[in-house]
Amino acid sequence: DIRVQDHIQKKLEEAYPDVGFIGEESRWTKHDPKGRYWILDPIDGTTNLLHHYHMSAVSLAFYESGKVTFGVVYNPFLKEMFIASDGQGAFLNGERIHVSDVSKLNDALVSYGATPYEKDRAPYLFRVYEKIYMASADYRRCGSAALDLCYVACGRVDLYLEQQLKPWDYAAGLLIVREAGGCVDPWNEEGRIDILDRADIIAHNGLLQKEIYNILRGI
Repeated sequence: DIRVQDHIQKKLEEAYPDVGFIGEESRWTKHDPKGRYWILDPIDGTTNLLHHYHMSAVSLAFYESGKVTFGVVYNPFLKEMFIASDGQGAFLNGERIHVSDVSKLNDALVSYGATPYEKDRAPYLFRVYEKIYMASADYRRCGSAALDLCYVACGRVDLYLEQQLKPWDYAAGLLIVREAGGCVDPWNEEGRIDILDRADIIAHNGLLQKEIYNILRGI
């Protein structure tokens, strides 16, 4: 991770010396929301990579004016590049993508993250996931938040949930989902997502929000 980040950071700083940098392998600090930043996860899905499970990606986003305006996620094993620019749509290897049209949870394929670095959340999370599993068609577990979001964007899955994601985990994927016609909402329906901070998110095709929030309110 460190070597990949150092290489990409050096190239970005050479090309864009006036833009700040936020990376997974950098020291975590608060950042000015009025700033301009590259947000990088050099290897999203490191555990997958170590186990030769080819669901890992490089995720890079550009943040300015309080929002992400560019995002790219690349899985080198599958040679799939997801890319989006603000207001310009989302694409996979140059072909435009769109979220699914599944409108009922019992027909939905759901992906989830287990928040492996905060296992004290497991009792609550698996109560949530059991409820959703019983109400949905089936589950998948990818192990890369960036790819999970991209799979919502291209309709491979209809819904993705995870807590305690950091900006580099989800910034690029968030834009890709939204540009593909989907939604990325806060886990707490009264909350908000701050791109420069941790987030608990629900990504979906825009048709499943009511059913998911009904389940979450009941737990």
